Amino acid sequence: MGRYLVQRNMLRIILITFVIMINVGCDQISKNLVRDRLHYYQKISLVKDYFTLTKVENTGAFLGLGSNFPPLIKKVIFSILPAAVLVIALFVLLSKLNLGFYAIFGLCFMIGGGVGNVIDRIRYESVTDFLHIDLGIVSTGIFNLADVSIMLGLALLTIQHFFPKANTISASTGSPEDS
Repeated sequence: MGRYLVQRNMLRIILITFVIMINVGCDQISKNLVRDRLHYYQKISLVKDYFTLTKVENTGAFLGLGSNFPPLIKKVIFSILPAAVLVIALFVLLSKLNLGFYAIFGLCFMIGGGVGNVIDRIRYESVTDFLHIDLGIVSTGIFNLADVSIMLGLALLTIQHFFPKANTISASTGSPEDS
C-alpha cells in the first residue's frame, strides 16, 4: 500500500508540473511570437474589431497601474513579491493532498500565469500584452495568455469554493472523501 501511495503522489506532482509548464509555455511562446512579428500598437483584426491583436509593453500592473513607480519599488512590487507568492502557492498546492480537482487545476493555472508574467518582468522589465476584446458595451484592456490563465484559475477556485465537495478526491486513498 505504501508504494502505491508514493507512486500516486509522484504522478500527482508530475501532473501538476505538466499543467503549470503548459501554461507557462503557451504564454511565453505567444509573447515571443508577438514580440518578433508585431510592431508596437499595430492592430491586427482577428474577428472584425471584436477580437484584435495589439502589441504593448506594460511596465506597470493591471492597466498600467504603477508604471511610474521608481525602478526599485517596481522590482519589489512586480517581481519579488509575486515570485514569493507563487512559491507559497506552489508549496500549498504540493503539500495539501486533499485539494479538489477545481482547486488543483485553478492553482496550476494561476501559478503558470503568474510565472509567465514574472519571467517577463525579470527579462524585459515589462509584460508583453497583445489581446483585446471589444464587444461594444463590454471591452477589455489589452492582456496576454498569462492573464487568461490567472483568470481561468480564479474561476476554477471560485467553483471549488462554492461547491467544495465537487470532485474532491483524497490523494492518500484515491477515493472520494467522506466528510
